This record gives sequence, C-alpha cells and structure tokens, in this order.
Amino acid sequence: MTDMITVRYFAGARAATGVDEEQLLTPRPWPLTELSQHLARRHGAALERILAAASFLVDETAAPRDRLVPAGSIVDVLPPFAGG
Repeated sequence: MTDMITVRYFAGARAATGVDEEQLLTPRPWPLTELSQHLARRHGAALERILAAASFLVDETAAPRDRLVPAGSIVDVLPPFAGG
C-alpha cells in the first residue's frame, strides 16, 4: 500500500488550486477535517471557502467530515454545483 493520499479537484476547487489533482504524503490515517484544513493552508482563502461548502468522496463513497482517510485513498473534492 502507498503512503500517499490522492486529492482530486473538480469545478471551482480545481480553479482555486490550479491543478486537477495532487498527492500528499501521509504517515497515518488523516481525518477528513484535518486534511481539509491542510489543503486550505496550502492553497489559500479561495479554496478554504470552497472546502467549507464542499462534499467529499473517499474511494468513490460519500464521506462525512469525521471520516478517517487512510493512505492509498483517493479523495474527491466536490464543490456545490449550480443548475439542475
């Protein structure tokens, strides 16, 4: 198993970070809330606002913010979408 977490960004989150995805080294399972805080510090206020309202998938399953994210996981950041 890898010691990395892959974070994939969609829509406004992609625009705020300037990347489609990134990999983060993790020595232990990371609470999704802590991961979000790390990403906000890394990418700034625009992403922080998006993360506050975003939904998350961990390995293609909807994840509550208290979910632990183990190494080897893929986290999708899904900002709120407009339209219908």
